[in-house]
Amino acid sequence: MVQNYLETLNWEVLSHPVYSPDLAPSDYHLFSSMGHALAERHFDSYEDVRKWLEWFASKDEEFFGIHKLSERWEKCIVSKDKYFE
Repeated sequence: MVQNYLETLNWEVLSHPVYSPDLAPSDYHLFSSMGHALAERHFDSYEDVRKWLEWFASKDEEFFGIHKLSERWEKCIVSKDKYFE
């Protein structure tokens, strides 16, 4: 049904690999690093949370790893959806 509707819109549908842990966002260090930074941390106020959020601002672009996503996506396609890492 969705495919038929997309055809009526004349949209180009890009191939997408099946779910792969090679593409999981948690693989980009963010969630594990954030989890460690938040471990046993308790906030008493909204202002405390706002101050803690500066943790994100303290990270450079490389930290988030999103720049690797297109390369990893391409590897998944080339490997025909087999795990590569």
